[in-house]
This record gives sequence, structure tokens and C-alpha cells, in this order.
Amino acid sequence: MNINKNILIVLFLLFSTTLMFGQRRPDKEKIKSLKVAYITERLNLTSSEAQAFWPIYNAHEEQMESFRNQKRSQIYGKLKDMESLSDKEIEILLRELITLENQKHAANQKFLKDIRKVVSAKKTFLLLKTENGFKRRLLQQYRQKQGGGLR
Repeated sequence: MNINKNILIVLFLLFSTTLMFGQRRPDKEKIKSLKVAYITERLNLTSSEAQAFWPIYNAHEEQMESFRNQKRSQIYGKLKDMESLSDKEIEILLRELITLENQKHAANQKFLKDIRKVVSAKKTFLLLKTENGFKRRLLQQYRQKQGGGLR
């Protein structure tokens, strides 16, 4: 198991370096690979946990991406020219946004319940912490690459 952990660390460092010095906009597959390695290392999943964990996690990630795409296209895409929309049209968009957010919240609750059946409560919380850590790390690397970014 220790060898696998070392391999994951090396892979993570390799992907991190590639991400930092690679393309201007790293593609989603590279980020996804980095995230998988990062989560796997941090959660220290057993092989049986990993076998049950990743299908649930990946399905949830796809669902969250779908919600982001819906929000972008169906709500915010229409708000680009908000001045030309009537109050009634904006009210409808707001209701659609609330419905979408409620669906997203329900999906997150289901995910937590489903993932809890596979890993301990401690690893479930560690997953949430790890995801936030990954996002922070990715944002830090992006800012460094951009020369400091916004402060």
C-alpha cells in the first residue's frame, strides 16, 4: 500500500507541474486526473471502498456539471442583456434558478447519504475538506501562473 501511495504522490506532483507550466487553459481531463489522485491520496481508500466510491462520486460530479451548465445557459445566458428583459421575464428566471438550486441541494444530500454507505462519516467529511483543498490549490497555482492575479 505504501508503494501505491508513493506512486500517487509522484503522479500528483507530475500532473501539478504539467498543470502549472502546461497550456494556458488546462483541459478538464488533466484537472480531473489531478483531482482523482489528490482525493485518493487524502482519503486513503481501501480497494473495496474505492471500487464502490468512484462510480458514486463520478456520477455526482457529472450531475453537478449538468447543473452548472443549465445555470449558465438557461439562467445567466439570458441575463447578459438584463436591461432588455421585462420584470416578468426576470421573475421567471429567478423561479427557474430557485428550482435549479433546490434540485442541486437535493442531489448533494443524496450524494452524502450514498457516499456515507460506502465510506465512514470521517472519510465523508474528509472528502468535503479535500475537495475544498483541491480547489484552493488549483486556484493558487492559477494565480501564481498569472503573476499574482487579483488580491
